[in-house]
Amino acid sequence: MTQAATLAEGIPELSVRADDLEQWLHRYQQMLTIRLFEEEVNELYKSRLMPGLAHQYSGEEAVAVGVCEALRRDDTITSTHRGHGHCLAKGAVVDRMFAELLGKAPGYCRGKGGSMHIADPEGGNLGANAIVGGSAGIATGAALSAKMRGTDQVSVCFFGDGALGQGLIYEVMNMAALWKLPVIYVCENNLYSEYTPSPQVLAGTIRARPEAFGIYTVEVDGQDVGAVYEAAQELVDRGRRGEGPGFLICNTYRYYGHHVGDINRTYYRSKEEEAYWRTERDPLTLLGNWLQAQGMADAGMLAQIEREVDATVKAGVAFAINAPYPDTSEVDQHVYA
Repeated sequence: MTQAATLAEGIPELSVRADDLEQWLHRYQQMLTIRLFEEEVNELYKSRLMPGLAHQYSGEEAVAVGVCEALRRDDTITSTHRGHGHCLAKGAVVDRMFAELLGKAPGYCRGKGGSMHIADPEGGNLGANAIVGGSAGIATGAALSAKMRGTDQVSVCFFGDGALGQGLIYEVMNMAALWKLPVIYVCENNLYSEYTPSPQVLAGTIRARPEAFGIYTVEVDGQDVGAVYEAAQELVDRGRRGEGPGFLICNTYRYYGHHVGDINRTYYRSKEEEAYWRTERDPLTLLGNWLQAQGMADAGMLAQIEREVDATVKAGVAFAINAPYPDTSEVDQHVYA
């Protein structure tokens, strides 16, 4: 019997089905997995076990989880340089993800993609992309493919507010609107384009951009996983019905720097601002408090989930550290020339 079913038996007065409880607890678990995964990524970087840089997703977990909970496995997503959360929320497992980050053979791309180019096509993740806004064409192409094949699959394109300074996204939104493609553009507005406050580089408003193409647009609190899920579900349903693209603005915040090496951030944002988002707007805390207020969980259950997730994440790190590197004979495989 599941934890959710057991909990439901203990609170018969609650008008929530056991499957609803299961879904809410799964969202909490998924968000916590992303959070603890990113903490381990930072430790791997500091201990010099991970080559290159990584861009942490901590603080934005509700966006990836809320959106991907509205998708089927055969739906597709494209990701960004800050893409670990998207990959995990779409169903990737932590041991193979850590292996990829460490350049090991069991990784999703046999260690050749690393943090910014990880992909899991079997799970519907067509790949992260180090080019800002670079995956917009891939996601829109996947939506065109679904329409041409006559399936009801949808495609999701995750990108940050900084991508709105790139021309590609406007080209593909125009095409998607004209051809009514089943693609959802998810803008993770975390208020900064690398080290620059977004208002200094984005003229006008975000929602005016998709609305100029006649694209149905919704704006939500990106720290509220329930709000994100409801909005994503609406846009997914529209796409499946053939009603065309959608645009979802999720207002959120990244806790850490632009990348793991961005330690001193006081020259572009204050410590007070960071503390506010961590203490007042943390998506995990907000969901945990709501679950307890609704009688869906108590502190003991949430602590148990954290222990289980922590054990899984640490086991994934150990697996990756002990995994073999690809054989040198693979150096010319999976390349065009």
